[in-house]
Amino acid sequence: MATGETGELPFARGPVRAPGPACAPDAPRTPHDVLRDVFGYDTFRPLQAEIIDELLAGRSAFVLMPTGGGKSLCFQVPALLLRGTTVVVSPLIALMKDQVDALRECGVSAEVYNSSLDGPSARRVLARLHARELSLLYVAPERLLMPDFLARLAGLPAGAAPTLFAIDEAHCVSQWGHDFRPEYAQLAVLAERFPKVPRLALTATADAATRADILRVLGLQQARSFVASFDRPNIFYRVVPKKDPERQLLDFLRERRGQSGIVYALSRKRVEQVATRLARAGVRAAAYHAGLPAEERSRVQEAFARDELHVVVATVAFGMGIDKSNVRFVVHHDLPRHIEGYYQETGRAGRDGLPAEALLLFGWGDVAVARALIEGDGADGARGSDQVRVELHKLQAMASFAGGDSCRRRALLAWFGEERDGDCGRCDVCEHPPERVDCTVLAQKALSCIIRLGQGYGAAYVIDVLRGSRGERVLQNGHDRLSTHGIGADLGREEWQSVIQQLVHRGYVVQDVANWSVLRVAGKARALLAGEERLELSRPRPVAAPRPADDDRMPDEVAPARRSRRARPAAAAGAEPLSDESDLQLFAALRALRKRLADERGVPAYVVFTDATLAGMCRARPRTEAELLAVSGVGQHKLESYGEVFLKEIAAFGRGAAAE
Repeated sequence: MATGETGELPFARGPVRAPGPACAPDAPRTPHDVLRDVFGYDTFRPLQAEIIDELLAGRSAFVLMPTGGGKSLCFQVPALLLRGTTVVVSPLIALMKDQVDALRECGVSAEVYNSSLDGPSARRVLARLHARELSLLYVAPERLLMPDFLARLAGLPAGAAPTLFAIDEAHCVSQWGHDFRPEYAQLAVLAERFPKVPRLALTATADAATRADILRVLGLQQARSFVASFDRPNIFYRVVPKKDPERQLLDFLRERRGQSGIVYALSRKRVEQVATRLARAGVRAAAYHAGLPAEERSRVQEAFARDELHVVVATVAFGMGIDKSNVRFVVHHDLPRHIEGYYQETGRAGRDGLPAEALLLFGWGDVAVARALIEGDGADGARGSDQVRVELHKLQAMASFAGGDSCRRRALLAWFGEERDGDCGRCDVCEHPPERVDCTVLAQKALSCIIRLGQGYGAAYVIDVLRGSRGERVLQNGHDRLSTHGIGADLGREEWQSVIQQLVHRGYVVQDVANWSVLRVAGKARALLAGEERLELSRPRPVAAPRPADDDRMPDEVAPARRSRRARPAAAAGAEPLSDESDLQLFAALRALRKRLADERGVPAYVVFTDATLAGMCRARPRTEAELLAVSGVGQHKLESYGEVFLKEIAAFGRGAAAE
């Protein structure tokens, strides 16, 4: 890492505040020390060290990193090295609480300041802030932007004043983002009121248009951007035709009994129906949507976080507040409205790096429902016409992804501008690959047509020209006189759609969603156009005809679950699942111990230790504190809090196994 692992940092002359207001003389002094001693990890993930160095040097930054990629550490580590308070802007109260609970378990002094606090609690937080006792303060954008609160921050004494602003879920800034919030756009005031304080904008999902908007609105055009790989190798992506969704869902859940998961549905009505019928079938499930009372939403989220509920059936209202690391699956009962939302929601599975699954039940009837919702938002003024247009284009891209036969991971990465060499081997398309044929000539025809049209038209128009349309628009533009007019008349419209879609997924063509979804030829297409390389694609075939929307009926009698013969999803490197029977038994015992300790402390179980850390204990079987400290995820404060009891449990299990 750039800063090195020894020596003093010029900006951190005093001791680091990790456990609280009292400062130990031997407190961690380097980013790596903080990572190891406070959070229990030996090495940084890609880009984390560079981002931290940028912030410690007093420079702002933009970070695009997938869910579970370690965004939070990018500002939490500097917060423990900088003299002052790191102010974290977060959109959801539940998310703030979970992150603060996790920080406190690591011995970090952190608080939330939002509408959930009563008067005495709010005054206590402000008193701690003024007393220089906080390393991190989590606030909602609405609270931060209040004039009196901004004035309070500006008037804080040295050692308490903001030294870093971290803007989480920064895609909310952009009108092109999938979760635009007007109050987020007002965060530009931070640059005006605190010009010398670095700002860090973080998001897990943003296409090119959204990224540009974030940088513009927050005034970060000159800041360095850090974009990590979007690949989540531990997630297995699967899309199946929606035939009998409730039966399909129950079969899926029966094979994952006892695991934590989220089921997303498009409407509140569907959410409640599915949750009710799952509960009747014996699944520990509950509904969550914005129409429920706040107390019920809080109860469901808390029960899910504490493993008292296994499955939450939800609209997208249940999402950004999920910091639960051991979600093993995400199911989309209905088609999401855009790839960004799908990617972010599936990313809530497998945050601990262990194997996870993403299942999408795809029916063409869902496309019509989603289109009606988007157009309805525009009709009632909730969306501007430009935004409705963009959202409709994004819906079409989502439908193309779900109905396509390209490697799922390759298609997802291409949407975010990331190329992948080869198919992933960890999705349903790779598991049962379609027939591949040489499509070099077809690709050259499509690319040539896009170029001759000045790279200013969308796929539908390009296909019209390729197929020799003599429609009014083609004739008016004079495109019937192009050399590419009619050169693809032997293929149907759906077949050409498949070819162009695969060219987009493989990075030969770029689709500019923010600009009427026009097609542009990427630089890598030159060799293909020149005949210097061949290209195999899935055999072009018509897209399946739309079918009627599925009804909401669920059979009263559900057939026994069939044993799945598919290959198990591949795990992330270094996070292989436990397979030894003895390890699995110990894992169950440690989970039970963790649940009891978490309940006693009133925190979610994963805040004590993640599943990945428990799995590490099962493999290492530590006997001493030093050996336990060597397990990834065990920091000094957690060792002091839980080390003795976990070592006793591991030792007792070992004695029991030996006696058998």
